[in-house]
Formats: sequence, C-alpha cells, structure tokens
Amino acid sequence: MVNVVRLVLISIAVGFTVTTIANLSTTIYMHRALAHKALTLHPIVTFASRVTLWLSTGIRPRQWVAVHRKHHAFTDQEGDPHSPVLLGWKKVQVRNVALYRKVANDPATVERYAKDLPQTKLDKLFFDRALLGLGLGIALLVFVFGPTIGLIAAFVHLNTYLAGSAAVNAIAHHFGRHPYANGAGNLQWLALLTAGEGLHNNHHAAPTSARLSHRWYELDPGWWLIKVLSTTRLAKVRLATVRLKNSARRVGV
Repeated sequence: MVNVVRLVLISIAVGFTVTTIANLSTTIYMHRALAHKALTLHPIVTFASRVTLWLSTGIRPRQWVAVHRKHHAFTDQEGDPHSPVLLGWKKVQVRNVALYRKVANDPATVERYAKDLPQTKLDKLFFDRALLGLGLGIALLVFVFGPTIGLIAAFVHLNTYLAGSAAVNAIAHHFGRHPYANGAGNLQWLALLTAGEGLHNNHHAAPTSARLSHRWYELDPGWWLIKVLSTTRLAKVRLATVRLKNSARRVGV
C-alpha cells in the first residue's frame, strides 16, 4: 500500500512538472512572444520551446496564435472563439478544446490572424504532426520513469494542462478582480497554476506587455523566467503602456 501511494505521488509530481514546463513555454513563447510580440527570444529558446510544446501538447503555434489574436479582436463579442459572456463559463470550461479546434482548423482564420507565421519545413516534417509529438512525449516519460509512472504522469499532465488553459478562457473571463475596465479578471491562484496567465485583467489592459503582474503583490512566474532570459541575453523585452482611466504608465523591464 505504501509503495502504491508513493508511486501515485511521484506520478502526480512528474505530471505537474511537465505541465509547469508546458505552461511556461505556452505563456512565454506562444502568448507573449509570438501572439503579442511583447519580447523577442533567442533562437535557442525558440527552438526549445517549440520542441517542448510539440512533445507535451501537440499544439501548432501559428494556429494557437491565430485563435488568440481573434479572441483579442472580438473579446466577448460575436466572433470571440471562446467567450463565457456569450456561451457561459461552464460551457467554455468543458468545451474549450472543441471551441479551440473549430477555429484553429479554419485555414482562412489562420491565414488572416497569423500570416506572419508561415509554415516552415520543420513544421511540415515534425511540428505539425501533433499525434507524433504527443506519442513521442509519452514514450519519453515511459522510457525515463517506467510504464506505470510514465503513463499516469502523462494522464495527469494532459488533464491539468487542458483544465488550466480552459480556466483562463472561462473562469478568468467571469470571476476575479477587475482593476482595469475590461471583462477579464485577475485570479492569483490561477496565475500560479498557469505561469501568470490568470492575471488576465492585467493582460487585457496591456496586451503587448511581457509582464502580467502590475502590482507588488501579484505573482507572475512567467515574468520571473523572462527576467532570467533577459539577464542572460536570451530574450529582449519590449516596453508597453497600460492605460488607466485618467493616466498611463509603462510596464516592462
């Protein structure tokens, strides 16, 4: 019994670790760097992020970027791919993957909103093959940790990653603090689970800011890693302006 509990705890820890790495790659590379051009990453970091996302999520970055940019273009209006205002937050939480795939698989949408991210040779050979990436990722976990821990960890990771991504689109557009006048909310607990993405009200106030934490008590793990990358010259951060009701201030390095 003790060994079973130990095995399960190790599996959960490994799964959460993989999810944390995937969340960091998602928020820093796909969200802040690609979708909003808030920072520029060194080619080594870019390639590492692409491989990480391929193995852990199977997501095609240009599709993700297109869906996210469309979300900002039509936030909580007709055309928003996943608005809880239009659909209800429970529906978005449960059906987030289906809502995402519906828009991501539309070539016209991808062409319109991600024309700056053309398909590369590596995409055609590897990164666009989602099932291949996920299969290799699971195989890697099994190889390193054994079949039992590897498969349980993969199950934990995929479910926590998908649940966290859905929560940002659903819960963070329905609940949370609203220091800025937009429909998104700040949820610190969600930010800790999603590498900063839960500070969603801040993000919609300053979409081109690489920093999602605007106050001393707000914690943005993605920003912590960006600071390390910037210090080691592996990232260059762009300053952005967050507009308040009667003033504006700079956020960034």
